[in-house]
Amino acid sequence: MSGVRAQQKQKTRQALIQAAFNQLSADHSFSNLSLREVAREAGIAPTSFYRHFKDMDELGLTMVDEAGLTLRQLMRQARRRIANDGGSVINTSVVTFMEFIDNSSNQFRLLLRERSGTSKAFRAAVAREVKHFILELAHYLESETKCNAMHAYIQAESMVTLVFNAGAEALDIEGLQRDELIERVIWQLRYITRGAGHYVRENTEQS
Repeated sequence: MSGVRAQQKQKTRQALIQAAFNQLSADHSFSNLSLREVAREAGIAPTSFYRHFKDMDELGLTMVDEAGLTLRQLMRQARRRIANDGGSVINTSVVTFMEFIDNSSNQFRLLLRERSGTSKAFRAAVAREVKHFILELAHYLESETKCNAMHAYIQAESMVTLVFNAGAEALDIEGLQRDELIERVIWQLRYITRGAGHYVRENTEQS
């Protein structure tokens, strides 16, 4: 019976997280959400909220963690597809990232807003998620290009910064403008990759 209760509790907890994400929009940030609104959207009484989260801040930090994890999982899947089926790493990664923005725009909005928001705890949480994202990419680059860890990290950090900025722009455009943005980002990432490769080769030859 305890297992059933635990499953129901987890289901309700997830419903609260999803309810909060559902209420985010271009004009409605997390700071505008109320506990009552989220509870009503999740179909529970406001008092039941506290069985799952200490307060709205704890809910928000959990949402940041979930948004970051969702994005990292999608990029891992993209890298597995590339390993199994081939194709351009950069093209596949950019398309996957843009699909994340289309399918999970509220999750990405949360990361963007709280990255430079007023809450120190939220800024730290987003910074941690971005750092995880950079580290995973750096490990991948180190493995694939055989460069050292420092060069891989610097390259990964540059690429993630570029893609996140492009993602912010992509939220407000569509159609031809979106296609042009994707093409531009792909070329910018190629420049970073080629420049990094040239730098590593040049320094390897001199050493």
